[in-house]
Amino acid sequence: MPYAKELAIMQKKGIVRSKKLHSPSLLDYASNDYLGLSTHTPLLNHAIKKLKSYPYHSPISSLAVNGYHQIHYEFEEFLKSYFGFPEATLFGSGFLANVALFETLVRKGDVIFVDELYHASGRLPAKLLGERAVFFSHNNPQDLREKINKTPIKGRALIAIEGAYSMDGDIGGEEFESIAREFGALLIVDEAHSSGVLGENLKGYFDFYHITPKDYHIKMGTLSKAYGSYGAFVLGEKSVIDFLFTKAKSSIYTTAPSLFDIALAHCNLIYILTHTPTLAHKLKAQKQALSPLLHTDSQLAILPFSSQERMLEVSKELEKEGFLVGSIRKPTAQTPRLRISLNIKNPKFQTQKLCKILQKIL
Repeated sequence: MPYAKELAIMQKKGIVRSKKLHSPSLLDYASNDYLGLSTHTPLLNHAIKKLKSYPYHSPISSLAVNGYHQIHYEFEEFLKSYFGFPEATLFGSGFLANVALFETLVRKGDVIFVDELYHASGRLPAKLLGERAVFFSHNNPQDLREKINKTPIKGRALIAIEGAYSMDGDIGGEEFESIAREFGALLIVDEAHSSGVLGENLKGYFDFYHITPKDYHIKMGTLSKAYGSYGAFVLGEKSVIDFLFTKAKSSIYTTAPSLFDIALAHCNLIYILTHTPTLAHKLKAQKQALSPLLHTDSQLAILPFSSQERMLEVSKELEKEGFLVGSIRKPTAQTPRLRISLNIKNPKFQTQKLCKILQKIL
């Protein structure tokens, strides 16, 4: 067994991951299905009908060869109009999109400043950039400003933050946008956990702060969280997107995004557009239901623990009560925590019940 030794060490630390089929009877407070679109059968049927109207249903090739389909084109046009950006391109996943942004846009002489808690899909390529990547303290504009002032930059400066941080639940600060403007930097916002839930119009970070997209803004969004499908997109100024499409290895050397997933995401986003006030009200109600115990501006409420053992005990107690929550441990996060993901599939009274149970057992 080639990796038995490593697995034994990890097993002792309690960090070996295993696949588990969870009971469908458990109330879902663990997933990223914030708007509950994974269970919306009419939208599923609409996407299937749309896909069946074309002669083939597979992406067949990369976007750069002949995998670019009318379904991709129509969705990109919708994204540009919906979010107010000049240009768009699609990726197979958020991981691939982040790899593309870091690997492609940071050229010789450029420096990218990255929040230390940015998603692993960005930290991985950032580490490969060596001195061209500088990490700053989490959500700390002052530290970012100091790092920029201390770092020699021959080319472009880029700043990478998240709209909402998946393992901490906090929202990227508004000041990062003004710092990008002040220093003439490109601002990359990973909106995996903010697009679809933040802002008056549920459009994410820029909507939340009432910021009109500018040429130095780059928005990366995933289709697998609030949007109930799979894949990712990047929005930005035309030369940024054209260069990304021309050079990004994680787009050029992989098959185009699934036609079904893109069709489903398009149907889901149109639904969100036409039901925004109702969805926003339901999202707010979920946060209010949990507020006696935990406050969050995103849809992610974090409950920290001093030990992994106690966290797992509480997680098991919640399962006995019919609630499935996210149990997060190293290396995903530095300290053990329960991540309560609030979605509108669950009735408000169930979230209130979860809150009361946690207050009782903690």
